[in-house]
Amino acid sequence: MTSPAVPDPAGSEPDADTGLLAPGWTGSPAASATGDRAYLRALLDAEAALTRAQAALGLAPAEAADAVGAVAADPAAFDARSLAERARDGGNPVIPLVADLTKAVGEPYGPYVHRGATSQDILDTATMLVAARTLDLLLPDLARTERALARLAAEHRDTPMPGRTLTQHAVPTVFGLKAAGWRALVLDARDRITAVRDALPAQLGGAAGTLAAFEAYGATDPTALPAAYAGELGLRAPVLPWHTLRTPIADLAGTLAFTAGALGKIAVDVLTLSRTETGEVAEGGGGGSSAMPHKANPVRSTLIAAAARRAPQLAATLYGSLAAEDERPAGAWHAEWEPLRDLLRLTGGAARDAAELAEGLRVRPDAMRAHLGLTHGLIVSERLSAELAPVLGRARARELLTELAARAYAEDRNLGELLAEVPELRGLDLAGPTDPARYTGAAATLTDRALERR
Repeated sequence: MTSPAVPDPAGSEPDADTGLLAPGWTGSPAASATGDRAYLRALLDAEAALTRAQAALGLAPAEAADAVGAVAADPAAFDARSLAERARDGGNPVIPLVADLTKAVGEPYGPYVHRGATSQDILDTATMLVAARTLDLLLPDLARTERALARLAAEHRDTPMPGRTLTQHAVPTVFGLKAAGWRALVLDARDRITAVRDALPAQLGGAAGTLAAFEAYGATDPTALPAAYAGELGLRAPVLPWHTLRTPIADLAGTLAFTAGALGKIAVDVLTLSRTETGEVAEGGGGGSSAMPHKANPVRSTLIAAAARRAPQLAATLYGSLAAEDERPAGAWHAEWEPLRDLLRLTGGAARDAAELAEGLRVRPDAMRAHLGLTHGLIVSERLSAELAPVLGRARARELLTELAARAYAEDRNLGELLAEVPELRGLDLAGPTDPARYTGAAATLTDRALERR
């Protein structure tokens, strides 16, 4: 067994996780909130709160709570590397941490450290603290994104552009509606994160979820302790110990994966619309290329899209851990730790990048308007079918438009010109029906309606 060592100064460890291969979350608020030192702080907070809760219920001296709290308040006094190495012996970092914390508190109050708890109580509770602290940092970035998208939607409620389905031009829409749709997804994510954040519970059950040890230590009503414990931490009081009832983890996983995917939708739209041959939008500050000086790559969108692709698989691992046997599982619980931290990091990084993307996004209405003409006017064929059916009959209208569509491409002419040459349509004013900008339906109204949501 490796003995505790003097902790290295922050950042001096040669193999510390610096995020070298993770530009999507490196340097984000979520990165600092989920690092080893942040987890160590949460573990110590959980231990200190347990002693405080027991003292509040008369199960420990107030002096014990003060002594444990004073030592736990200094995470730098504990060597995270040593804890990680010694965690191999018992399968989790709580066991060596309890040993070090007990030793640091010393007599006579060391025996009150971790009293009655099991390792999973502390690690699950610390995970909830880390999640809560990370989500609290993520929400402001979503708020920034939402505000920027609301501004774009309002500014471009009447900016026409091609609507695309199955990669092809379909009928016209407006950019404001697209931005309003992005914003709706961000608000959906915000609401889900807020709900799951408020529901994050503390964990306290003892060895097999019966609270028996606390009764053995003198609690006349051990069921009062979990609520007191949760209150000390600002977490929800659990109805039951949830060692193998992993609803909190599953809800968190689903919310984080949804958020990453919602932001990913924005990113892939921007990636598509910012292609060189499209150029309808551009990131405010593109990234460079190591080989091609002319490039300004949509890096923010790229990193968000990468997070959205990874998140579902991480969530799947967490959902798989719902099948946890007995009163405490072997492997299912342990499998959650890294994927959940990765999900928090990825989603937090994506939220940071989404805020920067939305705030800096450049919209190019001229390019959008020009692209409405790429199909020689055929982008309004749906409307023309409706306009011509009363004049020509439905079958003849469809036959005519099919014929003229082929000619428009073959002769490189606009559909409006060809329609003007049709004898049956002479004298009919088709200027309005053939203008793509005048066939956006209720897009502007839908945009306004979407912006009413707060």
